[in-house]
Formats: sequence, C-alpha cells, structure tokens
Amino acid sequence: MKESVKIPQGTVIFLNGTSSSGKTSLLQSIQDIFEEPFLDLGLDKFIYMLPRRYLKQPLWNEVLGKATSSGSMGNLLVKSMHRTILEVSSQGNNVVADHVLIEPEWVQECACMFFDRPAWLVAVRCPLPVLEERERKRNNRTLGQARAQYELVHKHVVYDIEVDTSEQSPQECAEHIKDSIYHQVHPKAFTTIKNRLP
Repeated sequence: MKESVKIPQGTVIFLNGTSSSGKTSLLQSIQDIFEEPFLDLGLDKFIYMLPRRYLKQPLWNEVLGKATSSGSMGNLLVKSMHRTILEVSSQGNNVVADHVLIEPEWVQECACMFFDRPAWLVAVRCPLPVLEERERKRNNRTLGQARAQYELVHKHVVYDIEVDTSEQSPQECAEHIKDSIYHQVHPKAFTTIKNRLP
C-alpha cells in the first residue's frame, strides 16, 4: 500500500454483527493497523456508561435484554450513539463502532445521517455453530443471544465490505477492511439504504 494514500478525515467504520461474532477483537485490530487514529464509539461504550444495576435483570430488559429488540433505554442509548458518532466525525475524527442493527429504525437513521459522509458499513459474519461455541466458552454472554440475532442483524442492511471471522483472524479481517477502504472511491451502502426508504 502506498504511504501517500490517505483516508478522508472523519471516516466512520460501522461493524455490524451478532453477539460473539468477533466485533470487539476486529475493532481493536482496526485501531492497530490504520496509520490514522480511530476512536472507539461502539455500542458497548454506551451500554457501560449506565449504572451497573442496568446490566442485570430486570432492568436489562430496558436496554437490550430481549436480544432481538431494544427496550426504551437501549433505544435512547443507540440514538445518542448515532448522534455522537456524527458529531465527533464531523469534527474530523475517525470513528470505528461495533453495532448490532436489530431494529430497522436504527438502520434507517444511520442511512439518513451518514449517506453523504465517508461512512462504511461492514458485515461481521460468522456461522451459527461457531457463534454458539464462542458463547459457551465465554462467561459474559447470554446463551442463545447469537441464535436469536442471527437472521435479524443483517436483514435490513446492505454492505460496503464483508468479513467472516471464522475464516480469518481479526488482523486479517482488519487488513481486508483497510485495503477495501483505500481502494474504493466512496462508500455506497448507506446511500443505497436511504434511496430505498419510502
């Protein structure tokens, strides 16, 4: 890759995938391999701003406790996340954010906010058996969450870039994303989604 190639200031990379798909490791690899700094403004950053009591039942149902739909608090957090990313990137900061786009309204909102920005939508895919095995091995995931989200998370979305974390390491996936961004003139996913809106 030529050193003279630069990404636009305010570049945004959204990583969308189910729980346990490897988004966190991929996000960290993206931060490591890009010469330009990327700020992590992903979903977990906003969730962990909440008081700890919201991370357990029964209050977790107000956040994302159902896995396939958000509660009132989760919806408020995600909308705040989108607006924060827009403002921070508008100031020239690059942003990478992991997301779980289970609500069609979230997809539509992102499309309307970012269609004219250098914002890339990345599918983080992984076969269901691998996702479920990862869930079983980790003690900080709700069993069944990946299965519940598996069909839903990509349902309302088109992508600029796709990676499969079962086939490549986080660093290899990050390199693919980096090369794709450097070689594509403009991202198209959010524009495509916006143009489909009624």
